[in-house]
Amino acid sequence: MANLLDEETGPIREEGKDVNVIAKQIPVTVGVGSTIFQVVLWCLAIIPGLIFTLAKVRARTYLEQIEQKIQHDASQIDNYLEQRVIILQNLVGLVNKAVELDKETFVALAEARSGKPVTNHMTDEERIAAGQQADTINNRINVAIENYPQLKAHQEIADAIQQNSYLQKEITAAREQYNDTVAMWNKEIFVWPAKRIVAAKQGYTTRIPFIASKETKEKARAVFF
Repeated sequence: MANLLDEETGPIREEGKDVNVIAKQIPVTVGVGSTIFQVVLWCLAIIPGLIFTLAKVRARTYLEQIEQKIQHDASQIDNYLEQRVIILQNLVGLVNKAVELDKETFVALAEARSGKPVTNHMTDEERIAAGQQADTINNRINVAIENYPQLKAHQEIADAIQQNSYLQKEITAAREQYNDTVAMWNKEIFVWPAKRIVAAKQGYTTRIPFIASKETKEKARAVFF
C-alpha cells in the first residue's frame, strides 16, 4: 500500500501557506444516540446506570477544574499586561523628558490606561486589545529611541527597557500556557460519552486561543537585516 502522505511526490504548494486562528466557538452537541445509550444502561440494571451517573459527576468536576485553570492562566496574562502598561507609562515619561514624543503615543497610552481595568474579568477580545495597545506604545517608544540613540545611555530608561523586555517574555510564556489549557479544554469536552454529554448539557463551547494582531504578523514577515 502506498503512503497516504508522500513528501517526495506531492502535491506541494510552492507559494507556501499562511495560517490563522479561527475566532469561532463551537458548541458541544450530542445526538439521540447518547440518550438511547443512557436509557439502555438504566434498563440493563441499576448498577450500570449508577456507575455512569458517577462518571458524569466526575466528568463535570474535571471540566470545572479545567475551566478554573483557564481563568487562572488568563489572570496571569492580565497581571503581566497591567505591569507592562505601568512600565511603558513610566518609560514614556522618561523619554519625554529627554525628547518630545509624538502626540499619538500619549493618546495610545491614555487609551490603555483609561480603558477597562486589567483584571481576570476581561474577555479574550479585551485581553488581546490590551496587548496590542501595549505593543503599539512600545513600538513608538522604540522609534523615538532609534531617532535619539543617546537615550540608551540614561540608566533609568535602560532599566525600564529591560523591565519591558522581561515582561513581554513573561506575557509570551503566559499566553503559551493559556493556549495549552485551552487546547486541553477543547479536546476534553468532545470526549464521549461522559464528558461530551455533560459538556452538551452545560452548554459548553470550545474556547479561542490567543490570536496575534495583524500588525504583529506583518512585522514577523518583515526583513530585519
